[in-house]
Amino acid sequence: MGASYTIDVIPGDGIGQEVIPAATACVDVLAERFGFELQWRERDWGSDFYRANGRMLPVDGLEQMADADAILLGAVGDVDIPDDVTLWGLLIPIRREFDQYINLRPSRTLPGVPSPLAGDKKLDVVVVRENVEGEYSEIGGRFRRGQPDELALQEAIFTRKGVSRVTRFAAELATERSGRLVSATKSNGIIHTMPFWDEVARETVEEFPGVTLEKVLVDALAARVVLAPESLDVIVASNLFGDILSDLAAAVAGSLGVAPSANLNPEREHPSLFEPVHGSAPDIAGKGMANPVAAIWAGGMMLRHLGQPEAADTLEAAFGAVLAEGTRTRDLGGTASTTEFTEAVLARLR
Repeated sequence: MGASYTIDVIPGDGIGQEVIPAATACVDVLAERFGFELQWRERDWGSDFYRANGRMLPVDGLEQMADADAILLGAVGDVDIPDDVTLWGLLIPIRREFDQYINLRPSRTLPGVPSPLAGDKKLDVVVVRENVEGEYSEIGGRFRRGQPDELALQEAIFTRKGVSRVTRFAAELATERSGRLVSATKSNGIIHTMPFWDEVARETVEEFPGVTLEKVLVDALAARVVLAPESLDVIVASNLFGDILSDLAAAVAGSLGVAPSANLNPEREHPSLFEPVHGSAPDIAGKGMANPVAAIWAGGMMLRHLGQPEAADTLEAAFGAVLAEGTRTRDLGGTASTTEFTEAVLARLR
């Protein structure tokens, strides 16, 4: 037998409970086919755990996962618990404790998936999002709560280390692809952090003579994703801008239901986390309607990170072929259930 991997699995909330078993079933078939072993460590953490324990994960939850090779997460969020409680109680602590400073989000038009793009335009873009600082800092507060002159202050944190390392990762990725890198900015309106982002990004890309850096204001870039998607390849962006642009790209590709993501610690000092971009979708949870493509694709990204690129390619080809044949879930205009789509992919893999 070949390599062996320990994976922490957190299905989480809502449709995460349905799409993560689809992903693990596909990865299990590939493990047998390509000769590696998997140890799945199931974690029942999330909103139900919060209701029972007052926390989204145990006090030592991060320590429990520290020796994992990877983490596979479904979704976080429920209708009766504030989003800041669920997100800051589970996903963001994982990202920051394990220094998962790269959020990698590929989006591309897939065969058989209807896209809102006009004509025959295609999209194949990877958003490299800074994942642990930027606009999503914890620095700030509220003053005079409930009063007419109440004040809320939120600080955005940009460091030279943070901007340079995310830009370097994006430039390395661009080198492997087309050599074209777009940096999302708003330096005409945000006077301190965005010019700093521009300066550090420009200096960093000078280390990569084969990469062309284009600085684009984020509002113009959002329009370009829709109007000229083929002009884009790799985008590097701050935490907030990357979050928004990657969701837009996924929608342009056809659905958030087909968008995966990776939260990477590139140095591999800590486990990386893989997840679908979509949320917990409580309105369709438990109805067998959830699209498992994003979770399955996230499983493929995990396999590539673990050093199993052939298995990852096989998985992407399998769900792509099923989509091309016309088997689609309802969000893509089809009639297939979560189970029916997954069984079609498994049949391809076998």
